[in-house]
Amino acid sequence: MSTPNNKLRLGIPKGSLQDATIALFERAGWRIFVSSRSYFPGIDDTEIECMLIRAQEMARYVAHGALDAGLTGNDWVVENGLDVASITSLTYSKQSRQKVKWVLAVPEDSPYQRAEDLEGKIIATELVEATKKYFASKKVSVKVEFSWGATEVKPPMLADAIVEVTETGSSLRANRLRIIDTLMESETQLIANRAAYADRWKKQKIDNIALMLNAAIAAQGQVGLMLNARKADLSAILAVLPALNSPTISTLSDPEWVALNTILDERAVRDVIPKLKAARATGIVEYPLSKIVL
Repeated sequence: MSTPNNKLRLGIPKGSLQDATIALFERAGWRIFVSSRSYFPGIDDTEIECMLIRAQEMARYVAHGALDAGLTGNDWVVENGLDVASITSLTYSKQSRQKVKWVLAVPEDSPYQRAEDLEGKIIATELVEATKKYFASKKVSVKVEFSWGATEVKPPMLADAIVEVTETGSSLRANRLRIIDTLMESETQLIANRAAYADRWKKQKIDNIALMLNAAIAAQGQVGLMLNARKADLSAILAVLPALNSPTISTLSDPEWVALNTILDERAVRDVIPKLKAARATGIVEYPLSKIVL
């Protein structure tokens, strides 16, 4: 049970992930209110204090105890080499629900085909330490320069190649760059300060946040489907539903009828409902889902 002194200091990633993170928290049950004039957003939970922090710096502040927990990519945890507790992975990003990739890219018309071709060349990136380790593992000597942004425009005048994060590759293609290798995949993680996570109350609060965020992610792209069927038609109706879904079947007051309740991929519903109707299902209702607790 919480006391008035129990507060969880939570870091929200500022920048490209900010809007997606706030939207995810809203689906999970927390409303976060951001002001352009403050780095301390409001939240409708008196047990949480939020702070906007760049994802690149999140692991440092969590590791040092300035924050109890925060959301950042595992790429920045690796880059900073800091000791934090990884609570859960949360596969969402600013454009999609897929992992992002850090890739080695070169100009389309350059002769470089692999990392080894870049011996003695200049590599621009924000992910400096991981890039150095990557080339060291291949025994390729390069000069890695920190890029403050707009990394895609630096080759070929300011750098021979770049290591950059991408979701779809569209920005790289727009800047006439081609990918020659992938250094790592990354996804958002909920991380925690180890001392904070050893505290019973804070651990429970962090675990509850992880549970609800994962439930909100699991519900994305899914819908519920309810319908009624005669027992005589049940086999044909079950054959229509995707094989991985096991519907809940309940008896109705009429012993000849049953009710079915299942979860489907939203994209499949347009094909499934006409087939269910053809199989003599009735009372078909599709409804949205906000959370699925697995």
